[in-house]
Amino acid sequence: MSDDIDSKALEGPHPSERPETSRRRNAQGIRIDPDAEAEPDTQQAVLSALVAHEPGVLANVASLFSRRQFNIESLTVGATTDEDRARITLVIEESGPGIEQAKKQLQKLVPVVSVTELPADATRRDLALIKVEGSHPDQVQSLAEMYGGQAVDAGRETVTVEITGSEQKIDAAIDAFEQFGIVEIVRTGTAALTRGAERTAPDGPQIAEPESKEVPADD
Repeated sequence: MSDDIDSKALEGPHPSERPETSRRRNAQGIRIDPDAEAEPDTQQAVLSALVAHEPGVLANVASLFSRRQFNIESLTVGATTDEDRARITLVIEESGPGIEQAKKQLQKLVPVVSVTELPADATRRDLALIKVEGSHPDQVQSLAEMYGGQAVDAGRETVTVEITGSEQKIDAAIDAFEQFGIVEIVRTGTAALTRGAERTAPDGPQIAEPESKEVPADD
């Protein structure tokens, strides 16, 4: 009896008739699920961090987010009611797990006192200075007032207006001022606080002061 198997005796469709799979294999020959490779959905989150008001804090935060490759949409920093504290507001675009990781990594930094992810209804404001050509100063002022802003500088060649509001409002204002010929724009990024009496970033444990080195007395 021959050891060869008659291919006609084998049941099943011809190889050309078999359905093709959408999966592919990696270098090790393991099948890869396309769904597992898909990029996760991202969302925008606003993080408010209360930090020590000292040199180098902002550089540490920026370096952390750069190393971890978090996608920063905007970053603002400023003083608070406590002269020893500053508030950093970060707007990031990440997946859900990425946002949680960003909060955990930020909290680990020594100068950081507390970190809070603000709710969707938080009060958020951007500020923009828009410099346009000064051919129609009266019309520029009227348009600025329509957006709740005002002219803060006016000369023979240019007019600069200040607009404060949501990111969407600023974007709409910029589009509207295009008709006058925009010369320059500067934007601050988002500053945000929770609504009502709830504290945005509650004060955490006191930051330990550096230990002073004692100088041994001379004999």
